[in-house]
Amino acid sequence: MKRNSRLSLALHTLGHMAGTPTEPRTSAEIAEHAGTNPVVVRRVLGKLREAGLLISEKGHAGGWRLARDANQITLADVYLALDERLVASEPTPEPHDCSIEHALHRRVADVMQDVEQSLIARLAQTTILEVCKSDH
Repeated sequence: MKRNSRLSLALHTLGHMAGTPTEPRTSAEIAEHAGTNPVVVRRVLGKLREAGLLISEKGHAGGWRLARDANQITLADVYLALDERLVASEPTPEPHDCSIEHALHRRVADVMQDVEQSLIARLAQTTILEVCKSDH
C-alpha cells in the first residue's frame, strides 16, 4: 500500500503498536523500522495525536503510544486524521460560459464525493486490531 506514503506509515506504525500497546515507541525507532526520517514520522504521528489516536510523552522513557485500544481505532479514523484523500477531486474549473462543462464538473464532483464516502464507510468497518490479527 504505497500509494499514499503517509497513510501507509500511519497504518504500519499503528499495527506494530497494537501488538505491544503499552510500549512507547520513539520517532527514531519508528523511522528506522519504516525506512524514513524521524521528522516525517513526527509529522504523521502528530496528526494522529491531534485526532486522539495517539499520545506522546516526552523524556527518557517517553515516546508514542496508542491513546485507546486498537479494537477502537478504525482504518477510517486514521484516514480522516491525516486529512488526505485517495480519491482525487476535480480542481475548481476556470470560469467558462459552457453549460455542458459546468454540468459535467458538478456531476463528476458528486460522483467523486460518493466514492470518497463509500471508501470511508468501508474503512470504518475494519479496526487496526483486526488487520493485525488477520496477518498472524
